[in-house]
This record gives sequence, C-alpha cells and structure tokens, in this order.
Amino acid sequence: GDLRSVLITSVLNLERLEVDLFRCAWTPGQRDRHLFGGQIVGQALVAAAHAVSRDEQVHSLHCYFVRTGDPKVPVLYEVERTRTGKSFSVRSVKAIQHGKPIFTCQASFQLSQGSPVQHQFTMPTVPPPEELLTQDELIQKFLQNPNVAEGYRKRLTKIQAQDVPIDIKPVNPPDIFSSEPQEPKQLFWVRARGYIGETDMKVHCCVAAYISDYAFLGTALLPHRQYRIKFMVSLDHSMWFHAPFRADHWMLYECESPWAGGCRGLVQGRLWRRDGVLAVTCAQEGVIRVEQPPNQSKL
Repeated sequence: GDLRSVLITSVLNLERLEVDLFRCAWTPGQRDRHLFGGQIVGQALVAAAHAVSRDEQVHSLHCYFVRTGDPKVPVLYEVERTRTGKSFSVRSVKAIQHGKPIFTCQASFQLSQGSPVQHQFTMPTVPPPEELLTQDELIQKFLQNPNVAEGYRKRLTKIQAQDVPIDIKPVNPPDIFSSEPQEPKQLFWVRARGYIGETDMKVHCCVAAYISDYAFLGTALLPHRQYRIKFMVSLDHSMWFHAPFRADHWMLYECESPWAGGCRGLVQGRLWRRDGVLAVTCAQEGVIRVEQPPNQSKL
C-alpha cells in the first residue's frame, strides 16, 4: 500500500542540466496530439521550487500557454531568479520545445508568517468519497447499458483508455444520455494515485497543479451540451495556495464557470480538505470553439 505515486516518480520528475535549467523526458504517449496543461504547470512549479530555499513555500502562480506542446519531445524548463526578498521570492519559468517557448509562468514563494486577519468560505456539503463511484466505475456502468449510442461508447472507451494518475469521484455525474443544458458547476473528489506522504509542501503543491487542470475547462461547456466541441485549449492558469494539504488524500474540487463568450470560457475552482479547510483556489480561461448547427429553413 506504499506504492509511490507515478506523479512523483515520473510525470513531475525533472532532470537538472544546469543550475537553473531542467528537462523532463517523460511524455504522455505517442497517441496524444498535445501535452496535458496540468503536466506543464506542475513541472514548471517543480523547476521554480528548485530555485528557492526549503523554508519558502509557494503561495501563487500565474501561467500562460503560448504554443501547443509536442508530446514526442522533452520539455526544457529555464528558471530566472526574478527577485529574492526577505519575505517573498519570485521565480519566472519558461518551458521550451523546438527552440521556442510554449509556456511561461511566474511563481511567488513566501516564508511562513502569522496574521490575525483570517477568513474563508464554507465548504459545500456533499457525500463523502467512500459513498461515490470513481470515474472509471461510472464509465464501466454506462458501457454496460445497451442503449448507449455508438458515438458515446467510443468516447467513453477513449476516456477509459487514458492512463490518468489521479483518482476522481464525481459528486453529481452528468447524464450522458441528455444534451439538456446544465448549471456550469461541477464537484469532484480528487487525489493523486499512489503514496506521496509527509514531505516538503512544495511537492504536494506541484501535484495539485497537475490535478487542478483535469476537466476544469469542461465546466464552461455544461450549459452548452447541445454543441459538439471543435477545439478547446487552455490560455492561462492561476493558483493561490492557502493552507497545507496532502495531494494523495481525498480533496473536494469545486468548479464553476461564471462567464463564457467570444470563443472563450472562464472557470474558477476551489480545492477543499476533508476537514473543511480551503487549501487552494484556481482560475483559468480557455479557448472554446464549437460546431455551429446548420440553419433550419422555415420554408
């Protein structure tokens, strides 16, 4: 039961080439057409964390995806030590492939400081993860239904074939047989597969960065399920880390999309510990293009 998480041993593991230059040779597989955004965010934070002291913890990061990543070649991460102050340090990271930046990120780290000014929202009341089915179990249940259309069956089989290194338990899984609009909100229980354990908090933050991008932008599509997605990709991704947590323990991921328009969608998310503590806040904007239905003639 102590199997190390693949997110630590492989996906987010970087090779140091120079003092502030790193490489990740791990690729998601030849069948993938692009790199997973959460992988790039997590790896960039790993690189930035190597350039600060152990006592400094990440409190925020702000990223832009500027080019599509190539899953067939390694990614280089170049770190710039932008500022090292008494309380806060800023590190800038550039991810490079084929000699061009595909991603830029700024991460800010802080030495621990106490303050009487504290508050947070209240965690939503939901069933515990032990009472819910995993995403894999839900897909298997749907596939056993003889009424599932062939198109849905292929999409579900494709999702099932993906080797995702996180456990996911949707609180209110969408009805795959319906194209009715839904409220742009989702709730998942999430955790890293395998064991990470008590370690530098920056490690858990890097894993949370990977987890935070999974199914995040899809929240903006829930009111528009009648459309077929033509193109969807992240533009930027921001995170704020509030309290210590274990990424290999169940956390509730609360996602909502307050706005979509202009071929873009905005999503916001909160990662809650099981004890009700708000651990992480996320935000992302992405490009969303759908196929327009043909105009129906009234003649």
